[in-house]
Amino acid sequence: MARSKWRTSEDGQNAAALIGPNAILQMLPVLDQWGGQEGRARILAAAGIDQVPDGTRMIPEEDAARLHRQLRHDAPERAAPMAAEAGRRTADYILAHRIPRPAQRVLKALPPFAAARLLSRAISRNAWTFVGSGTLHVRDAWTFEIEANPLIAGEVSEHCLCDWHAGVFGHLYQTLVTPRATCTEVSCGAQAPGTRCRFEVRRA
Repeated sequence: MARSKWRTSEDGQNAAALIGPNAILQMLPVLDQWGGQEGRARILAAAGIDQVPDGTRMIPEEDAARLHRQLRHDAPERAAPMAAEAGRRTADYILAHRIPRPAQRVLKALPPFAAARLLSRAISRNAWTFVGSGTLHVRDAWTFEIEANPLIAGEVSEHCLCDWHAGVFGHLYQTLVTPRATCTEVSCGAQAPGTRCRFEVRRA
């Protein structure tokens, strides 16, 4: 797992304000499914995104945050499943392009607890590609917390908002640890100032 490449060397510059481009790119086909290209163009314009990322480098995290906020504003009833689907697509990209096939085979062959421990370590080492300037805390092999999650910065909600991250974590665990895995956000930084976004992976 130590040789996994979830970023390029160029991405190390100014990492504090950057996030992986899939925070936007994997949302685009989901927007197309929801409202077609016209609906996608309308949300991108409202979010102030004039040009979509080309996928070769990290992007300003605020661009991604505006898009996720705009989706929640324009489609409050559909935003959660749409963001979760974009998260699953992001995990598929990671599996296809960032985690070497030999490492994936090793994880799948291990007992779930051992596989979860190795996967959680890999996620921790490469977390800034999907938490940006936030901080990922790995509480144990099945529990993650994001402190100062930039994708919900400044938002207030009675409900958890981080369906994209839950989708990423859940699909990685479903694929590499156990197909029975599910990931749920149980508390969110939008619910109370200073609260960490907490994700729990469960084996149904």
